[in-house]
Amino acid sequence: MKIIRYPNTTDRSLRPWSAADELLLEQVLGLNLSEKKIITYNDRFGYLNCQLHQNDVLSVISYKSQEKSHKINRENNGLMFDDSRFINPLSSIDEKVDIALMKVPKSVNLFELYLAQITTCIKAEGVVYCSFMTRHFTKQLLSISNKYFEVVEQSLAKKKARVLILKKKKELKENELINKLTLSNSEILRQYYGVFSAKEIDQATQFFIENLQVEENTKEVLDLAAGNGVLGYIIQKQLPNCKIHLIDDFYLAVESAKLNLKGENVCFHYNDTLKEIEENSIDLVVSNPPFHFEYETNIEISLNLFKDVTYCLKHGGKFQLVANRHLNYGPHLERIFNKVIRVVHNEKFEIYNCIK
Repeated sequence: MKIIRYPNTTDRSLRPWSAADELLLEQVLGLNLSEKKIITYNDRFGYLNCQLHQNDVLSVISYKSQEKSHKINRENNGLMFDDSRFINPLSSIDEKVDIALMKVPKSVNLFELYLAQITTCIKAEGVVYCSFMTRHFTKQLLSISNKYFEVVEQSLAKKKARVLILKKKKELKENELINKLTLSNSEILRQYYGVFSAKEIDQATQFFIENLQVEENTKEVLDLAAGNGVLGYIIQKQLPNCKIHLIDDFYLAVESAKLNLKGENVCFHYNDTLKEIEENSIDLVVSNPPFHFEYETNIEISLNLFKDVTYCLKHGGKFQLVANRHLNYGPHLERIFNKVIRVVHNEKFEIYNCIK
């Protein structure tokens, strides 16, 4: 099968699957899979979904770009795309499954959220296979696994990958997996397990908040890669009548933002592009854009989003962002915007004000 990455990348070292994905597939292909119900987690580009297509796999989709990847790769391989077989990580799952396959995410919080959902749908005799590259192993994976399953075993390593094998799920009380973060004014924000910066507002965002410039005549704002919505939340406090859009590729981020921002003038967008935002409609875009995707460092996705920003900004509109200094966004931004000003910086971060 031909599996490609979406979004595309020019970095040829970034593949659409890893040895951890291959080892997961190897674990189940030796079994009799006829009539087995299978569910997959963190199958980022649809490698497992396509390889196991004969089993009508149920796929948990956490990213809009992941959903698009699955669709692209199924169609490229002549497979039907049925969106009813794609669910989100907060869904109630009606059907019972025999096998759960998971490539372990970088976030141990997200790993736990996935396991909690698995225990609601896996049969008593069902088995969970969780693969990871050995260099990413932490003891927390074992402690979390033991919280949800009686039996936790490890496979032998192969191509620097390994699999946790979990059996005999425990019967636990349902627990809302939400973290609480405190702002400097003692206000509390909430976010689901797995959303960036689980314990406190990250340093870059805090630096941005301290230097955020919002003009009083601002009518419409976009919080790009919004996460839990903290930037939009701060702006809403300053300008309660302003229309605020929050967009993120990560489903749990968008659902977290919904916990924190309320009102008829707040719009939430679960997407990896800005195509659904009206052209020339936004006065101000704010962002702490991502550059880590699991264990990969890749600024291409953020640069493509910056180009999208010019589509939705009004003429003379502003794009303010905070970034790690080592990323050197300045030259890239100058190729996209009419005017780019580095407003303030410290030893770690810098804030840019870009004008269309």
